[in-house]
Amino acid sequence: MDTIDALISPQGSLDILTLEEIKQLHKSASTGLHELFRQCCLAVLNCGIEEDDIAALLERNAQFDVEVVPQTRGVLLQLNNAPASAFVDGEIILGIKENLYSVLRDIIYIGNSLLDSEQPHNGAELTALVFQILRHAQALAPRRKPKIVVCWGGHSIKTIEYNYTKRVGYDLGLRGYDICTGCGPGAMKGPMKGAHIAHAKQRCHDYRYIGITEPGIIAAESPNPMVNELIIMPDIEKRLEAFVRLGHAFIVFPGGAGTAEEILYLLGILLHPNNDQLTVPLIFTGPESSKAYFEQIDAFIGATLGPKAQAKYQIIIEDPSAVAQVVNAQIEQVVEHRQAVGDAYHYNWQLHIEEDFQHPFIPTHANMSNLELTAQLPTAQLASNLRKAMSGIVAGNVKTFGLAQIQQHGPYQLNAEAALLEKLDVLLHSFVAQDRMKLPGSKAYEPCYRVS
Repeated sequence: MDTIDALISPQGSLDILTLEEIKQLHKSASTGLHELFRQCCLAVLNCGIEEDDIAALLERNAQFDVEVVPQTRGVLLQLNNAPASAFVDGEIILGIKENLYSVLRDIIYIGNSLLDSEQPHNGAELTALVFQILRHAQALAPRRKPKIVVCWGGHSIKTIEYNYTKRVGYDLGLRGYDICTGCGPGAMKGPMKGAHIAHAKQRCHDYRYIGITEPGIIAAESPNPMVNELIIMPDIEKRLEAFVRLGHAFIVFPGGAGTAEEILYLLGILLHPNNDQLTVPLIFTGPESSKAYFEQIDAFIGATLGPKAQAKYQIIIEDPSAVAQVVNAQIEQVVEHRQAVGDAYHYNWQLHIEEDFQHPFIPTHANMSNLELTAQLPTAQLASNLRKAMSGIVAGNVKTFGLAQIQQHGPYQLNAEAALLEKLDVLLHSFVAQDRMKLPGSKAYEPCYRVS
């Protein structure tokens, strides 16, 4: 594999730093956080390469390394044996350069400045922390009309589904909406690509393609080339909270366990009585060939969370224009409500999130098997536990920690009561059968879980 050594100059919010900040960045990047920083940089350098095998990526780039070089004007990044695909005629691609400094900002700077693992955080403090991270990333635009549409969906989807996500993105772009996704390939890339064409037609020059990820997932889902604002949250729970606090409308495309996790997270929050008066547009959509997929998702939600949860979303099949029109109408309601209650456009402070949705869930075998999956639980608690189960499956599929757990101890064991067992097993089996768990490759997918 061709590689290049390069010294990269500052870009973005880290181009002006104090000497003490520079010293601390250099120290942290050279010690405890170095391997995490290296892996995230490697993911950014592999931008556009659709692969979710983190072990293969690391093995192929075993000689790659990155060093923070301090100087009085900021910090430089020394790349050694970087993938040549990130360069053109010896010069690093600008978007990749910007995202490398986003990695430095979010992994090293945020880790030093805002995170303190020794202190427990309550819900309000965690929400404030998410706000501070987004503010430091310059993701909050207080004088901008609400127009961020969060698009969720799988990284492993069929071509017809991918093309449909582009059509929806195109119709959103014609109406001037910004796109926010998990930053990877598949349903995360398509809406941005479609919106980009529409933004060009409408001569939009301030468009935003926001990619929100976290360290455990970025290597398996390298940022797609459309992302112009990369944000790396500390963990999946803060990533999910960033989506729902930042976004003004939500669209769900077909996906696997990760998409189910996002759906369960948002529905679990919306089911809380404190959120009954909030307008949160939520649409499930896909091409005609995905109709059965959404019928199955809808049936699972109805059987587990009930009709009240089903009333929180609409399903629109094979009609991108209708999706954009519904978003357009409902975001006007979002604007009216926030004006009426005096809430910010740029951060949804009023959305009530229970702490169980905020604290990190570590997918060890013990934690997975101890999840209570029974219909007798309060609906929001069941949604939270099902969300954690899906999060663990994602970890076992693509994250370094989860892969190590599976290799050492075998598949996770999920214990569900009889009323939920069959429904959960059928849903997960459909994800496997439709190749939604991982990108199709040379090896057949082996489930990282058992349900009993």
